[in-house]
Amino acid sequence: MRLNPDIRRSPVDARHASRRWKTAVVALVAAVTVACASVPGRPSVQQVKTQSGRFVDHSVTINGRVTTSWGIPLVGFNVYQVDDGTGEITVVSTERRVPGRGSEVEVKGKVEDVATLGGRPLGLHLREQRVRYR
Repeated sequence: MRLNPDIRRSPVDARHASRRWKTAVVALVAAVTVACASVPGRPSVQQVKTQSGRFVDHSVTINGRVTTSWGIPLVGFNVYQVDDGTGEITVVSTERRVPGRGSEVEVKGKVEDVATLGGRPLGLHLREQRVRYR
């Protein structure tokens, strides 16, 4: 299909289209930047605890050493604590195998809390999504 050569875009139309394109790209870059900056993927345990409202219901990755670990028979989940040097956080796992005390791990999990009382989280923990041994 050939276009009629007599119908051409004016230079004004081309400038407006170019300006709209540039505006759309800038808006997209700004939106991605804000989304990525809003919840860091690798915060410290201290950040998670002190800014819990920012992290609850988001996935984060914590690197650290397992300080305690235990299983609860017949319930179907295990619990261990990870210390990254800034604090400890409890990790709840549904896997049969949990890291032993002293293991160096990288844990990705969803930050959850049981309740909030007076603006402070009660039962703040990570629901394990993945664990890697280092």
